[in-house]
Amino acid sequence: QVQLVESGGGLVQPGGSLRLSCAASGFTFSTYAMSWYRQAPEKKRELVATISRFGVTLNYTDSVQGRFTISRDNTKNTVYLQMNSLKPEDTAVYYCNARSYDAKSEYWGPGTQVTVSS
Repeated sequence: QVQLVESGGGLVQPGGSLRLSCAASGFTFSTYAMSWYRQAPEKKRELVATISRFGVTLNYTDSVQGRFTISRDNTKNTVYLQMNSLKPEDTAVYYCNARSYDAKSEYWGPGTQVTVSS
C-alpha cells in the first residue's frame, strides 16, 4: 500500500523556520521525483520545489527561492523541505508528491498545515 505521510507543519512566527518531512512507503522511492506543493485558502495548488530521483534540485517557485531547500534521503525514503525566513504568505497546506520517472505513476500525501502568523 502506497503511503506518503507529511509531518512538521505547525504555527510559526514570521521570520521563523520549519522543516517538513514526507515519509514514503509502498513504492520504490529512489525511482521517483519528489515535489512539495502548497495550497492556500481560495487559491490553486502550486508547485513549491522538485528534486529528482538522483537528488538534483530541479526547480523552486520564485517566491521561495533562497528561503526554502528541498532534499531527500533515499536510505530513509524521506523527502524534506527546510523553510526559513517564513512569511505570512507562506501559509498553506503543504503536500508531498511522488512521480515516477516515466510519469506513469503519481502519489499524493494528505497534506500538513503551515501557518505563519504573529
